Amino acid sequence: MGLQACLLGLFALILSGKCSYSPEPDQRRTLPPGWVSLGRADPEEELSLTFALRQQNLERLSELVQAVSDPNSPQYGKYLTLENVADLVRPSPLTLHTVQKWLLAAGAQKCHSVITQDFLTCWLSIRQAELLLPGAEFHHYVGGPTETHVVRSPRPYQLPQALAPHVDFVGGLHRFPPTSSLRQRPEPQVTGTVGLHLGVTPSVIRKRYNLTSQDVGSGTSNNSQACAQFLEQYFHDSDLAQFMRLFGGNFAHQASVTRVVGQQGRGRAGIEASLDVQYLMSAGANISTWVYSSPGDSGAGCWSVSGRHQFRPTFPASSPYVTTVGGTSFQEPFLITNEIVDYISGGGFSNVFPRPSYQEEAVAKFLSSSPHLPPSSYFNASGRAYPDVAALSDGYWVVSNRVPIPWVSGTSASTPVFGGLLSLINEHRILSGRPPLGFLNPRLYQQHGAGLFDVTHGCHASCLDEEVEGQGFCSGPGWDPVTGWGTPNFPALLKTLLNP
Repeated sequence: MGLQACLLGLFALILSGKCSYSPEPDQRRTLPPGWVSLGRADPEEELSLTFALRQQNLERLSELVQAVSDPNSPQYGKYLTLENVADLVRPSPLTLHTVQKWLLAAGAQKCHSVITQDFLTCWLSIRQAELLLPGAEFHHYVGGPTETHVVRSPRPYQLPQALAPHVDFVGGLHRFPPTSSLRQRPEPQVTGTVGLHLGVTPSVIRKRYNLTSQDVGSGTSNNSQACAQFLEQYFHDSDLAQFMRLFGGNFAHQASVTRVVGQQGRGRAGIEASLDVQYLMSAGANISTWVYSSPGDSGAGCWSVSGRHQFRPTFPASSPYVTTVGGTSFQEPFLITNEIVDYISGGGFSNVFPRPSYQEEAVAKFLSSSPHLPPSSYFNASGRAYPDVAALSDGYWVVSNRVPIPWVSGTSASTPVFGGLLSLINEHRILSGRPPLGFLNPRLYQQHGAGLFDVTHGCHASCLDEEVEGQGFCSGPGWDPVTGWGTPNFPALLKTLLNP
């Protein structure tokens, strides 16, 4: 069947199978554990879908990212504005026209886009969505620790072949909210009281990573930091204020966020959202903080990689454009001592992203020298390896719904801590007339972990089978896929990253 016939089918929404294609042939559609189907959705019920439009000039964008992130490049630190990026990657006029005409013919309403115009979110009825996306069949599901309700399709969808050059995928059909990595562990049993701490607090973090009371934001620079909350997870201002009253007494800090972008819910606070805000603002103390809030249930982030959109639940730790943070715990419970691997720390090798050039040397050295590698069939040795760095992830205190909660653990704890410390380094750079760090990874690997405590003991958990018996990758000298280059030694890291 020719292109003309396909176009007729496209705009009349009478689509022949010969004129359609599957944009996500490998998309997993199995129901995650803990989720239950409540049956078919009402045909007149509305839902929102996000259409990822094909971007332009991605090879050029990749070159620019490398240039502004490489300290050896004359373009280092000369970042593009969002408007510059939009001019570069904006979909072609033909793509914009074709997709908009297709959606208009289907009855889509209340469509809104972004500055780069590469994502278009529209509201449709279930009936309209199932006509628009042949094969899709929408059901109600409930699950997760907070009994979240979502609408998803257990079946694959098709798009008209005429849209193949214009649409990368449609979001909002298959992916379920991810399970939080946070866990509340039982209190360890120890004897004695001398030199003990009673769980990880901002004071413990600042002592371990060698921050003084002077290592805070100035409150005068044009510096800010941000975190995001998804899946109807919200922080509460009252929890943040109480947290700072309890744990922020020995350093200057701000007790409220500067701005919330998006919808801030009025229900119960989520422990993960609470932790993110409280530890970002106590590690990156006295720095203006924004929170980006999405009430939607996709819990997903999108990046432009290798010429096509990659769309995965949460921000993918294995993306080569993300600085991924692993987790550690103290070698001796309740003592501020050296760190070892927290067994729940993630890490390994991506099956999606190839290994970026900036980490080639470090990863090759690990693979050739580690005495504790799993069988080669268990991991993709040529994939992007992660994490890049680490921080404490075990035994945090968090205030949520006005209740101080102990022993919260997970890499969701270590990530805002490392991010906050980088905000302090950006503060020094800005006050010295330098640009902020931007994308850190190329510089991090060039400097071979300078300014970080190398974590050399411990392994993370893996498959419980006869061959590996629960042991995954193990840490060792230098970079490893458990704790990356290590945990921050703030004065040394500041010295390393301040110039140029």
